[in-house]
Amino acid sequence: MIDLSHIDELARRLSNLVPPGMREGREELQENFRSVLQGGLQKLDLVTREEFEVQRAVLQRTREKLEALQRTVDELESQRAHPPHH
Repeated sequence: MIDLSHIDELARRLSNLVPPGMREGREELQENFRSVLQGGLQKLDLVTREEFEVQRAVLQRTREKLEALQRTVDELESQRAHPPHH
């Protein structure tokens, strides 16, 4: 889930960029900015940092297993290509 405090801060900063003559509706603008930002971010289907780190760890373990399997295959192919002489 997206941290709403970041959205609130961004909406506040955007409303501060509004020219002084248009600031009467600043609160309303800030609410509109917040609503648009939330809607846009929800459509992006983002993951949390925690979810990202979990998947990164899974990928790292998978890569390590794949590398170990590749070493085993290389050893077996080497043994098959050069069988020991009796």
